[in-house]
Amino acid sequence: MTLPANEKPPEKNIFETILARRSVRAYAPDELDRNTVQTLLEAAVRAPTAIHEEPWAFVVVQNRQVLKQLSDRAKPLLIERLHRSHQTGGHVLDTFSNPDFNIFHDAGTLIVICAKPSGPFVEADCWLAAENLMLAACAIGLGSCVIGSSVAALNTSEVKAKLGIPAEFNAVAPIIVGVPSGETATTSRKEPLILAWKQ
Repeated sequence: MTLPANEKPPEKNIFETILARRSVRAYAPDELDRNTVQTLLEAAVRAPTAIHEEPWAFVVVQNRQVLKQLSDRAKPLLIERLHRSHQTGGHVLDTFSNPDFNIFHDAGTLIVICAKPSGPFVEADCWLAAENLMLAACAIGLGSCVIGSSVAALNTSEVKAKLGIPAEFNAVAPIIVGVPSGETATTSRKEPLILAWKQ
C-alpha cells in the first residue's frame, strides 16, 4: 500500500479513530511501502514521554520468511510458559500447538518498539508510542494488532542478532500492521470503573 505524498488521511476526528480501532487478525497480501511505515513511526514518536527521554527505537520486519521463522520460534516458548503457569487447557494452547498457525496472522509488516531498560517509565513510554502508531494506522485505513506472544522470542539473543536488535535493547511492543482482509467486528468494553471522584 502506498500513500501518495500529497494525500491526506481520511477525515476522522480523534475520538472517531479511537472508536474505530480494532485488533485486526486477518490481513490482505498488500505490502506497506517505506513512506507509509515512516508515517506510522512519525506518529509513534509524538507520544508523551517521561522527562522527555524518548527511549524508543524501532525494528521493522517485512520479510515473510523471517516472520514465519519468528512465529515458529515464539509458539513453543509461549506453550512452555503456559505449562509453567499451569494454564494447560483451552483454546490458546490448541491454537499455539497448531504448526500452521502464524502468530502474526499473515500480516506483512511487524514493527517492534524497543528500548534500553534505563528508567522506570521506559516501557510506559514505548506503549504510549505503540498506541499512537496504532491510531495513526487506523486513521489511514490500516489494521494493527499487538502480538505480545512474540516478546519472549524477540528477546532471545539469537533473534536479537538476526533482527539487528543490540544486546542492550529489549523488545517491548511488537505490532503487526497491514491492510485488513474484511471487517473486524466491534468488541464490547466495560464501563469505566471509577474508584473515586472527589469534588
